[in-house]
Amino acid sequence: MRRTTTFLLVLVTSLPLAAQWLGHRDPRIPRTKNGTANLTAPAPRLNGKPDLTGLWEAARGVRDKQFAALQIDSYEVSKEAGNIFGNIKPEEEPLRPEAAAILRQRRASPAEYTHARCLPGSIPLAMLVLTFKMIQTPQEIVMLSETADPPRQIFIDGRSLPKDPEPSWMGNSVGRWQGDTLIVETNGLNDKGWIDATGHPRSEAMKITERYQRRDFGHMNLEIIFDDPKYYTRPFTLKTVVTLVPDSDLLEYVCAENEKDRIHLPK
Repeated sequence: MRRTTTFLLVLVTSLPLAAQWLGHRDPRIPRTKNGTANLTAPAPRLNGKPDLTGLWEAARGVRDKQFAALQIDSYEVSKEAGNIFGNIKPEEEPLRPEAAAILRQRRASPAEYTHARCLPGSIPLAMLVLTFKMIQTPQEIVMLSETADPPRQIFIDGRSLPKDPEPSWMGNSVGRWQGDTLIVETNGLNDKGWIDATGHPRSEAMKITERYQRRDFGHMNLEIIFDDPKYYTRPFTLKTVVTLVPDSDLLEYVCAENEKDRIHLPK
């Protein structure tokens, strides 16, 4: 538990303030009679499909007074960001020996966490730490994260995943619609990313499948399936709900600017 808390402290102290574009009232958002955003209104649609455009935030599950002392607006984070296997016993995690060895090494060196080194959190951390923005067009969806992650392109124009991809932080993503659910498949990820702040690894063989279901204006079900036969004995799934953040927007993120926390972490 102490190690996990240390990782999350690194994660939180290197983040920007919560997203806000002060004073802007988004005219596209349905309102209740008192003027607040009606998050249970019907989901908007684009060319007959749900429009996933918006600023989204994962359900918060970790609350710690230490986070409040460090940065009051960011001390609640998604529990999956801390440990993707938080709901099962450590001995039940589907780790192969190679992955277990990497995990032990990372737990012993919390300062090597990617966000602490101003590197991308990648998938899924780009969607679980703070807010992320989706911009949907008929041909592609662009995802922007409020952390140190590159923009992500999800092509929905019918193309296939590359057969011999060049590994990168965000990989290659294509999507298709199954009814009102967007299914996104990703390959070509590098082996540098951590899939949570505890240090669970991924290999270049990892494939990720995401399912997005916007059930109303302000709530979207998100399911992420991880399949990495090199490091894990079976595929595993993360399920969460992301909520629209109304009348707000992303703030600029500069990781190395005035960063003073890493030197205080255990060696």
